[in-house]
Order: sequence, then structure tokens, then C-alpha cells
Amino acid sequence: MKISYDPEIDALYIRLLDGKHECRSVRLSDEVALNIGAGEKLVGIEILDATSVLGTGRTPAVTLEGLEAAGSPLLVQDKPAKKYKA
Repeated sequence: MKISYDPEIDALYIRLLDGKHECRSVRLSDEVALNIGAGEKLVGIEILDATSVLGTGRTPAVTLEGLEAAGSPLLVQDKPAKKYKA
């Protein structure tokens, strides 16, 4: 999973599957869309106007819980945001 945030356009993208996928978008609202790939797998979630949608009023924060119990190794990387291309 990869979570990207672009503060210039206030967009958050949660990528659930690695690699490139041909997707269709399902709009849940003007701000939120699901990207659905082959086999109806959820590839990603796009959130526009993220600070308003998430209600934070600032850069969104992420809290990870329960990963140790799932036996999942966790790698956290803090990288500068890439420019988001629409």
C-alpha cells in the first residue's frame, strides 16, 4: 500500500495494489473516487479537497494500528511529495 498526498492541489491517493492497472472509476462523491481493476479488485482511492473531506484543516495524518498482530512487516518511508498529474 502506498499513500501519496499533494499539498499543492490538496489531493490524497491511497494505492492498494502495486503496478499499473487498467481501471474504471466509481465516483462516490465530487471528492471521492474508487479505482476498480480487473476482477473487481479495489486498486486505489482518490480523495480531492482532502483536508476538507478528512476534516483535519491541515495536512492529513495516518495512524497505523494492529499491524503487529497481523504479522505484517512494516516499512515507513518519509519522502517529499511528488507532483500529482491529473
